[in-house]
Formats: sequence, structure tokens, C-alpha cells
Amino acid sequence: MTDAWDELRRHTRARIGLGRAGNGLPTRRHLEFVAAQAAARDAVHAPLDVASLADRLRALRLGEPLTVRSAAADRDVYLRRPDLGRRPEEGTTLPHSGADIGIALCDGLSSTALLAHGPDLTAAIVRALPGLTFAPPVIATQARVALGDHIGAQLGVTTMLVLIGERPGLSVADSVGVYLTHHPEPGRRDSERNCVSNIHPPHGMSCDHAARVVAALVDGARKLGASGVVLKDDSRAPSLTEVDRPAL
Repeated sequence: MTDAWDELRRHTRARIGLGRAGNGLPTRRHLEFVAAQAAARDAVHAPLDVASLADRLRALRLGEPLTVRSAAADRDVYLRRPDLGRRPEEGTTLPHSGADIGIALCDGLSSTALLAHGPDLTAAIVRALPGLTFAPPVIATQARVALGDHIGAQLGVTTMLVLIGERPGLSVADSVGVYLTHHPEPGRRDSERNCVSNIHPPHGMSCDHAARVVAALVDGARKLGASGVVLKDDSRAPSLTEVDRPAL
């Protein structure tokens, strides 16, 4: 039997038209809901495979990947104390590079997302920014966005890009966000950053599309000398390609 909702479901991952079985959901929809909850929990709690991520980053030839961790001692502390995830553990030092761009790959709230899309997104960003220099990539664990300010300041980069696993939901557990901060230094406010979110091909934004937007923001930040609310996305990205567009 054809479900009248099937055509709409092809255009969204939202949980729509679930139906009813008595006072509850049909068994199939209930099991899908339970599986989505499990995927979201796993995304939050699964430890990042740092060695695998580092191997894939080496192939990009940006330099030997560096590793740091936040002041949060473990995942439980990280989830209870967001403030500790915003600063590095005591004694952290990174080599000064003086590069134009720094990239930190942070587990955030979805290590699943970072491992799935982080290397491809990094490669797309490098391709989208020809002529600029890059510091060695940094892999950060138990990390919040603001940890990138400390990383960028120690690397001595002009613009810092934080690629971080976004909070998972019941429809998407593998989404990555990119946070851009020009002239990073500890104490930067969230209003001094720009964000490109919902990067999770093939259903969300593609890595190439995200990289085009990031490149436009980097160019704007370098011209303006600042990022955040004063910087607008004028990428004028072309219409979604077949890669970006959900299957019809």
C-alpha cells in the first residue's frame, strides 16, 4: 500500500506522518525512533578515534597533525562543565606557525560527525582557499568552540576555523559546523564568530558548498579585519548542485 506521506519524506529527514497504532506509534516507527535515540547517544558519548582521523589528515599534506585536549578530564565532566571544554588542559603548548589559516577538528557533541566528514571538509576548505597558508591541523578532544581561540592564538594564525561535531537530534546525528574567528585570542565573544552549520552530505550541506561559504567569509574577514556580526556571508553561492540537492 502506498503511503501518502512517502513523497514528502523524500524531501526531508524530519519525522513526519508517523501514523498511529491504537494509542501509540506503529511498531516500525517506534523502532526507528529508538534507533535514532541510540544513534544520538552514541554520537555524544563515543570517543573520537584520534589515530584514524590523524591518518586521514596526513594525506592532505598540511603538516603533521597536532593533538590537544580541553581542561575537561573526561566525557562526563565535559558534558556537565561546558566552561572546561572552552580552555586547554594546563601545560598545553602548540608551535607558532604564523600561517593565514588554522584548522581545529573538534569532537564537540558528535565525534561520529567529525570522523565522517572532518577530513573531506578540511580538504574542500583547502581547495577553496588557494594562495593562503595553513598551519598544521589540530585535533581537539572534549572540545567546545572557544577552545579554538586558545589554539589559534598559540598557532599565531590570522583566521581560525573550528570544525566541530554539532549536537545530534532524532533525525541527524552526524552534522558538522564550522566556526570562523578572525584574529583568534582567548576571551573572544560568540558575536565575534561566524558559523556555517548543517554540513552532513548527502542529506545536508555538502563539503564543497560549505567550503565556498567559508572561503567567502575568510575573504570578507581579511578585508574587513574582523569576523562575527559585522561580517555577512556574500558568497552568492550558485544554485544547489545535484550533490547538494536532496534526491527528488
